[in-house]
Amino acid sequence: MSQEIHLETELHTQGTGENVLPIVRHQGALRAELLSQLRGVDILSSLTEADLTCLNEIEEVKLAEGEYVARQGEMEHFFWILLQGELHIYQTLSDGRKVSIVTVPSGSAFGELPLLSNGPNPASMVTSKPSELLRFTEEQFWELMTTCPEVRKAILGNMAVRLQRLQSVTLQQEKMAALGTLAAGLMHELNNPGAAASRAASQLRANLLRMHELSAKFSRISMSDQQKQCLFELQDQALTVKRPVMMNSLEQSDAEDALVEWMETAQVENAWKLAPTLVSIGIQSSELECARSEFHASLLSDTLSWLEALVSSMQLVGTIEESIGRVSSLVKAVKAYAYEGKSQKQELDVNSSIHATMVMLGHKLREKEIVLKKELSTDLPMLKTECSGLNQIWTNLLDNAIDAVPQQGLIKVKTWAEMQTLGEGVFRKELCISIQDNGSGIPPEIQQHIFDPFYTTKPVGVGTGLGLGIVHRIVEQFGGTILFTSDEHGTEFVVKLPAESA
Repeated sequence: MSQEIHLETELHTQGTGENVLPIVRHQGALRAELLSQLRGVDILSSLTEADLTCLNEIEEVKLAEGEYVARQGEMEHFFWILLQGELHIYQTLSDGRKVSIVTVPSGSAFGELPLLSNGPNPASMVTSKPSELLRFTEEQFWELMTTCPEVRKAILGNMAVRLQRLQSVTLQQEKMAALGTLAAGLMHELNNPGAAASRAASQLRANLLRMHELSAKFSRISMSDQQKQCLFELQDQALTVKRPVMMNSLEQSDAEDALVEWMETAQVENAWKLAPTLVSIGIQSSELECARSEFHASLLSDTLSWLEALVSSMQLVGTIEESIGRVSSLVKAVKAYAYEGKSQKQELDVNSSIHATMVMLGHKLREKEIVLKKELSTDLPMLKTECSGLNQIWTNLLDNAIDAVPQQGLIKVKTWAEMQTLGEGVFRKELCISIQDNGSGIPPEIQQHIFDPFYTTKPVGVGTGLGLGIVHRIVEQFGGTILFTSDEHGTEFVVKLPAESA
């Protein structure tokens, strides 16, 4: 192994282009010190000195702290070995936050994944300490892979381990990002009924105080039996009506004007404030004639104010009940979404799973004023399975559809069951789910890649490219299939799951 060593040192632009760094190119046999360092590299530690003879054309690079070795979203052109120092790997999310992934210690090799996949760097790498690295150009890397079988085995083995770790980390980030989206949606959903209940409770308190003051005033005067009977009849009418009377805008306006005119003739104070509430339960001037004949002007105003407060209070109680019911339905949907797939053997209602996901994404549908058409089969059988992650399928497909459609776009969701022929005389029942949108479609040139891990057409930091890859993997775990058609008029995904899957 004692051959003459040829060294060539030159200045070369590295990193961002602002720093000029020295690169030492090694040609021919490697010096003993460098061979010793290479044996400290994990993926090369089991190789013999003869195996390492393939590494005869490499470049040695020295970087200061804070220098970039790779940037997220950019194409990689080198395979690297970190001899000394330390690297930090992080990802930049769509909101600009930087999420730390891992620290790379000395003795590590990296860069093979984007070279082998011909894809961009999934993360950025920056030196956290002054570092010394060896790098191979893309051409040298492929020559190394084709001419050095032992080195190739070591690189591919290392890549498999790293890919598994990276997918686990990125998958977790994807889940957390989805959870953040759903949490934001849940906050939107809870805010409306919560705010409505709060406003109703505040107004109800004011009504109760007003009713208490008026009741105390009535208790200080002596009422005839006719006056008491009139109040009881008005109270019964107010408590009997459970829901506001349905009227169109013109009918309601005419009824309010007529009642305001009657009350002003009777010298009732704040007639324009009292009329809308009284009209909402169908009260007309003829039904208030008893109060007009039994009470003088000032007491008539108090009587109708008391009646309006009672009617309003009943309506506010209904508003609070509806708001609490809405919150309860949201909690139920969240529980259905969160706990689906927790048990080992289970029967899942696909329609309920889709409905829960729609509830979670409801705010995004309303923000874009999207028309959502549902054709959920009423006789869809239960899905018997030991798998989990069903709602993640609908989350990704519906979220993509929402992003794809224009403002006031259209999304159709349909479920049905059909028999699938597996062979001669062999059939199985499948649950079919279609999610269709009227967006601009998926360009033909990228359709074959949409299920590839890390493939995305979104800008750097917006998504990880795992969404449809996750969908494809989960569908396969259920023993099902996912197909799609797309053109300039829209896209349709069809998921088919066996009614019973292992």
